[in-house]
Amino acid sequence: MAFASAITGYSKSGDKRVVYGTYTNGSGDTGGDVNTGLTICEFITFTHKGTAVSASPVTLNETLPCPGSAVTIVTDDGVDGYWKAEGY
Repeated sequence: MAFASAITGYSKSGDKRVVYGTYTNGSGDTGGDVNTGLTICEFITFTHKGTAVSASPVTLNETLPCPGSAVTIVTDDGVDGYWKAEGY
């Protein structure tokens, strides 16, 4: 299975949108593009999912603000998790 991300919900905070979702990595995958559904992503945070501690945090391979349709992340092999982004 390849890297995939999905939006699971959204809300508004003042004049900004807050979007959240999940990301999954197959065995041998170390990240990919998170599509936040935002035009501009100003902030994004990540939380690992699972019972084991990951050796490394998720790394954002972007300079914020960035286009929200392809926020590239780098993860440890096979690590899944959750994300939350804010922007327009």
